[in-house]
Amino acid sequence: MDWQALILSLELAAVTLLVLLPAGLCLGRWLAYTRVAAKPWIEALVVLPLVLPPTVLGYYLLVSMGGASPIGAWVQQHLGLRLTFNFLGLLIASILFNIPFLVQPVQRAFEAIPRQLAEAAAVSGLSAWQTFWRIELPLAWPGVLSACVLTFVHTLGEFGVVLMVGGSIPGETKTIAVSIYDRVQAFDLLSAHQMALLLLLFSLGAVGASFFASARLAVRR
Repeated sequence: MDWQALILSLELAAVTLLVLLPAGLCLGRWLAYTRVAAKPWIEALVVLPLVLPPTVLGYYLLVSMGGASPIGAWVQQHLGLRLTFNFLGLLIASILFNIPFLVQPVQRAFEAIPRQLAEAAAVSGLSAWQTFWRIELPLAWPGVLSACVLTFVHTLGEFGVVLMVGGSIPGETKTIAVSIYDRVQAFDLLSAHQMALLLLLFSLGAVGASFFASARLAVRR
């Protein structure tokens, strides 16, 4: 068992969720309520990481953030940071390829809330923030919870984008998915099986628990 890779994967998943959740909540709620003409194209951009092959997304991230790119060169020259083959690069890639896993469930959760509730709250004197915090968010919470679990679990299992942007540097970019691949390449099938089984059981347990919690919340509501 590659515990170092597992801990790194858990850290990456936690930081990704922490960074992506506030922006995902705002974007998902805005998409649920907006009527702008460009909404279908914005939704298409949100879904794009879901339908693109991971290696394609990883390739373009590598090209756009590498040291030879304008962005990568500027960041390295002015901030002294590299955007590839380190944890920061993994985090940026993880945030981008997890956008649909967080935004879409949040959007659907807010779309399911009757608009009359917000109108009644406004008539009752509640501000937009009070309406969001006291009415909309509690009603959308099952969807938000599912989005958080999907984002976390998907980050643990992502392979293609992570390998393209981060490589396989132990302790820095070698996640558990990459470690499984390396073990298979080395014909260490026992270690690969142990890590794959752990990831399978953890993912199944997390998703099942989120569905159970969402069902309980729906019953209470």
